[in-house]
Amino acid sequence: MTVRLYDSRAAAVVDLVPLVDGQVSVYVCGPTVQSSPHIGHLRSALVYDLWRRWLTYRGFRVTLVRNVTDIDDKVLDLAARTDEPWFARAYRVELEFTAAYNALGILPPTYEPRATASVPQMHEIIARLIERGHAYAAADDSGDVYFDTGSWPDYGDLTRQRREDMVDAADADPRGKRDPRDFALWKGQKPGEPASANWDSPWGPGRPGWHIECSAMSRRYLGPAFDIHGGGLDLRFPHHENELAQSTAAGDPFASYWLHNGLVTVGGQKMSKSLGNSVFAADLLGAARPAVVRYFLGAAHYRSSIDHHDGSLAEAEAAYDRIAGFLERATERLVGVPAREAPAVSDAFAAAMDDDLAVPQALAVLHETVRAGNAALDADDADSLGTAYHQVAAMVEVLGIDPRAAHWSGGGHDASAAPLAALVERLVQERADARAARDFTAADRVRDDLAAAGITIEDTPSGTRWSLA
Repeated sequence: MTVRLYDSRAAAVVDLVPLVDGQVSVYVCGPTVQSSPHIGHLRSALVYDLWRRWLTYRGFRVTLVRNVTDIDDKVLDLAARTDEPWFARAYRVELEFTAAYNALGILPPTYEPRATASVPQMHEIIARLIERGHAYAAADDSGDVYFDTGSWPDYGDLTRQRREDMVDAADADPRGKRDPRDFALWKGQKPGEPASANWDSPWGPGRPGWHIECSAMSRRYLGPAFDIHGGGLDLRFPHHENELAQSTAAGDPFASYWLHNGLVTVGGQKMSKSLGNSVFAADLLGAARPAVVRYFLGAAHYRSSIDHHDGSLAEAEAAYDRIAGFLERATERLVGVPAREAPAVSDAFAAAMDDDLAVPQALAVLHETVRAGNAALDADDADSLGTAYHQVAAMVEVLGIDPRAAHWSGGGHDASAAPLAALVERLVQERADARAARDFTAADRVRDDLAAAGITIEDTPSGTRWSLA
């Protein structure tokens, strides 16, 4: 068994060889909690949840760190437009992200540090960079500290760019820069900024630059060297390029592999405020069951882009319901049949997941197994059905889409789901009572009324099942 992944730095699919045998350490750039989560945030978090689940299935002990950027220019700017303190806004939005992740069954990270809790660790890295000649304090007494990109020959290595071809760094006021491509490590306090958004430092009061935050947090929780650094494709430059430069210039080996997930478009267009086409997490989760949303966001290969359009959730729902329907029918048929083996994924599914987390190919195996299981049901072949059932059960558990999981129970997106279920269950019981009393006219009338409302019922050895047509 060898897990392979696409290393963005090497621009190739390579074998995963962890620093510590049997363990995998992962750092993922989490959200900047400035405003409500959107579909792209969900997709990125789900990608690394799938990686974590598969590596765990393969026997690795996974440590996953996903940070929260709770101090940032945008957080401060948006908070300044209201009477809400910046830290209150950051925490409120962080809770929105957590709720959305939980709704999709994304496992909590091993550690989820906030940037504001690691400021001393940022100071340590900045001091080392200055000592090594790779950073400088602005000469204008502004309190700004910058990374000297010209001092580091490997700058541009991650994105394979030459420094002279790079755009100017726009992450800070250029007031004290020696070169416009140098980026901020520490931002001196500016007039009008709240005192609560500034920390004392050897260079004067201020706050950290964005890039130094992740270098400090990854080092604090995973050490100077760790296995995988992940994030969205939009973070490769400048964020990840700058992280790599400052950490390695400070003397840390940093990440062995770099993973980047593809982005999300809406109707073929990039999401943007100017187009007004942003799809927020609450809207998406209100449009379909969370399990269906998870299926949709996880169905494409993690490195490809996905497009959200009219009908995309309906397609995912149909595919998900085929899986759920098979598991339900198979469970009824296998009542009383002794389990012959512990659930395990098929070899073909495992081969796909080992190959850079090829979820589309893995889903093809899953659906083919469902078809084979349905054929076994029709043929009343209990042996073949049992094999298919156990494989499907293992595959949906790994993908986090098991319809039988307690996480999804009672979780419909429609507020009327629970009252509807109660009403249908009462009518199904009335029909059962009528049949027991041999009042078949009344029983048929209940069936016809339900059918007219788009509800089908099916009598099985373990009872009557109903579903929306």
